[in-house]
Amino acid sequence: MAEADNKQADYLLDITKDRCPMTFVKTRLTLDKMQSGDTLCVRLKGEEPLKNVPRSAKELGHLVAEPILEENGVTSINIEKV
Repeated sequence: MAEADNKQADYLLDITKDRCPMTFVKTRLTLDKMQSGDTLCVRLKGEEPLKNVPRSAKELGHLVAEPILEENGVTSINIEKV
């Protein structure tokens, strides 16, 4: 499966203060509102969301870009809705 690009995203979701399973619940709700081809940048913090959010998005068939480490342990991930 191809991966999404780390381009400018159409949507931004900050879940840095949330814990699993709410991290993917919020991601899924946002993805459900988007159009096919739109890109969502998810900002998250912690090992569990970093593992679960991309995995769950891929399982739903979306394209997930490589994570980008930001400051203070925050990671951003672009997800392209398919």
